[in-house]
Amino acid sequence: MPPEDPDVVKRILRAELRERRQNMPAHERELASEGLTARLRELVAETGATSLSCYLSMPAEPDTRPFVNWAEASGIRVLFPVTREDGLLDWTVGEDETERLGLAGVPEAEGELLGPMAINDVDLIIVPAAAIDRTGMRLGWGRGYFDKTLGSMGKCPPVYAVVFEREFVESVPRELHDQPVNGVVTPTRIIAF
Repeated sequence: MPPEDPDVVKRILRAELRERRQNMPAHERELASEGLTARLRELVAETGATSLSCYLSMPAEPDTRPFVNWAEASGIRVLFPVTREDGLLDWTVGEDETERLGLAGVPEAEGELLGPMAINDVDLIIVPAAAIDRTGMRLGWGRGYFDKTLGSMGKCPPVYAVVFEREFVESVPRELHDQPVNGVVTPTRIIAF
């Protein structure tokens, strides 16, 4: 395959970003987590969201748990994604307050499954990303769960991706199925596209 193949370029870029995240010093990750929580709280205030969906972060990802804990304590309904065999996402409010590793090896909240359509009732969607470019194009981790979900929604609320500062880049490779986001949240800023 030629090196210009977007799929190959994406795989190489994901590997570099994954390694960079894994090598991030603990203190830098902690500061990023604090900044990210503050920015996400600002985003909720700006959008007036009373319900949202947010993923549970992997150890090397920007930590979403402090934000989720704040949102739930503030009376905001939080839906968590749960992976399914058919490539779609199911949703739960995680009333069991426990986590398990899902099909893709990512942390998932445990609780009653509400079905793929439950996402249609939220005011704000927070998604993971490997990188986001200046046009709002999102480079995911290659499983396609969020692209499928966002691409199938009739009326989609604002979608914001969460990345570390250096992962907000000039451009990312794009394929037809890739879904752009409405904004990006880093530890220092919120940018709407």
